[in-house]
Amino acid sequence: MSRKLDDALERLASAASFDALEGAVTSLRDTFEVEHVVYHAVRSTGERWGAVTYDPGWVQTYIDENFQAIDPVVLNCFRRFTPADWKTLDWSPRAARTLLAEGIAHGIGNQGLSLPIRGPNGQFAVFTLNDRARDDEWAAFAREAFDDLLLVAHYVNERALALDGTQNAPHQMLSPRETDALTLLAAGRSRAQAAEHLRISENTLRVYIESARFKLGALNTVHAVANAMSRGLICV
Repeated sequence: MSRKLDDALERLASAASFDALEGAVTSLRDTFEVEHVVYHAVRSTGERWGAVTYDPGWVQTYIDENFQAIDPVVLNCFRRFTPADWKTLDWSPRAARTLLAEGIAHGIGNQGLSLPIRGPNGQFAVFTLNDRARDDEWAAFAREAFDDLLLVAHYVNERALALDGTQNAPHQMLSPRETDALTLLAAGRSRAQAAEHLRISENTLRVYIESARFKLGALNTVHAVANAMSRGLICV
């Protein structure tokens, strides 16, 4: 996974157009070995844009039926900052059950994990992985891939912002490694766990954290994480 993930991140970083970004998002499907990967963004202007691997017929149905207005995934991610496993959401309303049934019929799978992303100037996005799997298989996958998903979601959104021309100056302040370090800490990982995930020493991690703290004008690590989240520099 490490090598495949590195290749995927390189492709994301080199995407020079929205078509290239969509191709990079599609390649993540193979990286994580799932059926679908989706990036859906709402720009500060209200315009929507997405890079999806869903069947085009399902995408058109979703748009025509205005399912986003009643989609438990979108509503949950808009209201919260934490990732949403679809199994934990409220699908009891009739409209939500209809949405889910039609989606499964179009091949989106019975499992989903969605990460809300908030960027600068009111930008909002959702990064989702879908698959057909047993509950225990999906739970194991989510635990193993969670840290990688946090980082990938950030990189996809960051590249989309850059291509959209809405990436503002504060977004340029943190280096990729500083961003990675704060993202993992914000997700509740210890310094040892974050260093292990990034394949660096804890001393090197400390350098990145202190550099980020200085750039953000933060008093401590917790303050740095909070500042980074409020500025849309990291997503959790």
